[in-house]
Amino acid sequence: MENNRLAQQIQFILEIDKLKHILRQTLLTDGSRRENTAEHSWHIAIMAMVLAEYAPEETDIFCAIKMLLIHDLVEIDAGDTFCYDTQGYLSKSEREIAAANRIFGLLPNDLESELREIWEEFESQDTPTSKFATALDRIQPFLHNGATKGGTWKIHDINRSQVMKRMAAVEQGTPELWGYIQQLIDGFVKDGYLKL
Repeated sequence: MENNRLAQQIQFILEIDKLKHILRQTLLTDGSRRENTAEHSWHIAIMAMVLAEYAPEETDIFCAIKMLLIHDLVEIDAGDTFCYDTQGYLSKSEREIAAANRIFGLLPNDLESELREIWEEFESQDTPTSKFATALDRIQPFLHNGATKGGTWKIHDINRSQVMKRMAAVEQGTPELWGYIQQLIDGFVKDGYLKL
């Protein structure tokens, strides 16, 4: 039985390597290429550690790090849906649930349940931990767009109101950072990185 358990764990570990091939719209901060989803997940997990002091009091930082490391594993099957792609969002939930069933289903039952529960908590957005994790998931590409002087905002003709709507999760997930994000948005508009 143990050998079967280990075989399932190894199969899952090898499967999730595919996340390195899923490209996001977000450019690296030097603008040289698009980041992949594995890089994104690593980056925001580190952000959770570095910005932990801005998390609401009830936030479980270790759980937030787990969420951030696994929340996009479903993109192996479902692909990355660009956050401003309203058409893509119509089928996003359905695609990601099917992906979660398959990918987490590779694990032994106890690990499948544990990771699936963490993923579902992230998706539900009903705990301080999931709201904090989501805020960081929004902040990371936002900072990349600032660092690349508008990056994907310019490529996709994104405006201030679209960014404000997308970034509203920051106010819920880490209220202490919301004022700073608003200042950055105003600065990005002033600098011509983001249109009105």
